[in-house]
Amino acid sequence: MMNGGLKYQFARLNIAEKLIAINVLIFILDGLSGALLGYSFSTWFHLPKDFFEFLMQPWSLVTYSFFHAGFSHIFWNMMVLYFASRIFLNLFDAQRFINVYFLGLMLGGLVFLLSYNVFPTLVNSNTALIGASAGVNAILIFVCTYLPNQEVRVIFFNIRLWYIGAALVIKDLVMIGMGENIGGGMAHLGGAFLGYMYARQLFKGNDIGSGFTKLRNAIADLFKPREKKAPLKTVYRKKASTSSKQSYDRQAKQRKIDAILDKISKSGYESLSKEEKDFLFKAGKED
Repeated sequence: MMNGGLKYQFARLNIAEKLIAINVLIFILDGLSGALLGYSFSTWFHLPKDFFEFLMQPWSLVTYSFFHAGFSHIFWNMMVLYFASRIFLNLFDAQRFINVYFLGLMLGGLVFLLSYNVFPTLVNSNTALIGASAGVNAILIFVCTYLPNQEVRVIFFNIRLWYIGAALVIKDLVMIGMGENIGGGMAHLGGAFLGYMYARQLFKGNDIGSGFTKLRNAIADLFKPREKKAPLKTVYRKKASTSSKQSYDRQAKQRKIDAILDKISKSGYESLSKEEKDFLFKAGKED
């Protein structure tokens, strides 16, 4: 028997790779629907610039990110997301990735809406917002802020992450100043701001996405089948020492992770020993 087909292959992907696969699939389906039917269903999922239109399709605050204007648009978004996620997921788990990505998308979308409805004469080029750029920017700026001095290879030379983040923000500011894709540029900056603030607050021990995690878990619980209550049984305390040992091991592991992350924030990723890098990588996979 082959390795379980497409479902199995999809399950093996990490969270970033799953998002990339979904974006590519929707891009293909959207293109096919326009070519074969002469009508694209995607307009129901784009984020409209008019606030009252948005109230009629509030889901578009998230769904707009899964649609792209063309091959170049989706190609560069997915490329940046893939490489930024490799750094992100080497440090943090999938839940935090989801927080940064989707909160970036939503803040970017809200900034887009505000820019049109507060300054309608200034921003008049877009009819709706599409593309994952705000979420991608949130992930990229997050890692640029969290590991500013980490060097990455760009074609033929190494460059520090904070240079890349600064160049990205400056590019969007210049485009807005030139009047090019102002609404999209505002959304990009909204996502970038979310990524920056998320990383800065983590330095202080604050996870600003914890509320979003609780909301997602609460929504997921609504769709879980309720388990039948089993008859009451007498429960005996046993293996308490095993449970205590497991709890102690978890706490010790977390303390070691925190110490490594603190070392990264002070001296950069390259200051870690091979043992520390391996430990961090394995801990990320287990989460």
